[in-house]
Amino acid sequence: MDRPDFLSQGEPARLFPVLATTSKEGRTTSIVLACLSKIDEFGAAMLGQVGQRIGVRSKLETFTEITFRDAKIQGDRPDGLIIHKNGKREWRALVEAKVGNSDLNPEQIERYRNLAKDIGADCVITISNQFATVPEHHPLEDVRKSRSKIPVYHWSWMSILTQADLLISNDSIGDTDQKILLNELRRFLTHESAGIKGFDRMPPAWGELNKLISAGGKIPARSAEAIEVIEAWHQETKDLSLILSRQTETLVLEKLSRKHQSDPGLRKRDELQQLRETNQLCAVLDIRDACAPLEISADLSRRTVDVGMTLRAPEDKKSSKARVNWLIRQITSENLENTFVRLQWPGRSEATQFALADLRETPEICETDKGGLQVLGFHIYSASRLGARFTQQVNFISDLEQVVPQFYRDIGQNLTAWRKAAPKIRPEKTMKEDVDIDAIEDHAEDLAQE
Repeated sequence: MDRPDFLSQGEPARLFPVLATTSKEGRTTSIVLACLSKIDEFGAAMLGQVGQRIGVRSKLETFTEITFRDAKIQGDRPDGLIIHKNGKREWRALVEAKVGNSDLNPEQIERYRNLAKDIGADCVITISNQFATVPEHHPLEDVRKSRSKIPVYHWSWMSILTQADLLISNDSIGDTDQKILLNELRRFLTHESAGIKGFDRMPPAWGELNKLISAGGKIPARSAEAIEVIEAWHQETKDLSLILSRQTETLVLEKLSRKHQSDPGLRKRDELQQLRETNQLCAVLDIRDACAPLEISADLSRRTVDVGMTLRAPEDKKSSKARVNWLIRQITSENLENTFVRLQWPGRSEATQFALADLRETPEICETDKGGLQVLGFHIYSASRLGARFTQQVNFISDLEQVVPQFYRDIGQNLTAWRKAAPKIRPEKTMKEDVDIDAIEDHAEDLAQE
């Protein structure tokens, strides 16, 4: 691989970098960048996240230890460079990476944006143990608010590990040698020496916010503590989606409205308003091929985590009891403690709620005070009361990452959405002649004479 002319210094990213043992950052970055260029499906998956379609004519080149000839400002050295060549078109991305507890520096990223503009690079990609809902939603607000026209994308190390794990788990690597290489990358990233970790604690503001609400206080409209908590919640829900992705061996994504996808600032403002009004942090995870999205709510007033799914009731069942039985038959788990079903009724009739264990024993109780009405839908959920652990920075995260997968394992993965049966050809209309113009005319005459 030849060094590009615009580089005054730079080495192709190595699978076995010769670096000091203390250089975790440089070693991990070099190995990952090398795998991007040498494992076709891995490179295509990761670059696809930042809008680059890798085709059969594409070529990926990756470099480390880079400096540039024509940069106006010398001295800044990004950790890496990715070049995607497709015919005459060339796309370049500067890479800045941090490992362990090191956080990204917004001033440094801004300098790399200026550097990218100088040398004609298309974007900057940052990598760290911080999480982003999607690569376009950078975890640093200062980066998002910058007026620079150079986009900055973000990968968490855990998202890179998860992508590698999904490709291997789903047997998506065509070349045997590349599959072995990707599995070695997976093993390397899981070792403590790589400096990679998941989101493991809420900020100190979490405890302060819980104290305020426990004392009956109201979250101020410009609460810095609430903003800090919401940002941490976004990192945790992304990490949670990655955990479920690895557990289910399928892609799990946070489900956002279109306006929140395009404007993370609006999302944060809306969720701050929701937190102030309800004292709740909420998230929705979309699990591919599951019957419904997974709905998660952390209630600071009750110190409870609710995890549930919402299903439409089967319309081919006439009575509400039969519709409830349709749901109950799908739940085989015996662990029904703190599991409830909220029933949705037509019109202005209020929702009703029962413990799942009670409905399993006496399903007809669902019709109490609802005579003549048919239940329209179900929200089945577990409510985990965490008590004092809810307010603790580390225990809240560890408990959340236990109860969410547990609900999906015990209940969610066994549920099937009701679908209306396919329309059938009526017995009296089996032949073409039964529905031609003459047949329709005869039918119209018969109705007119009735």
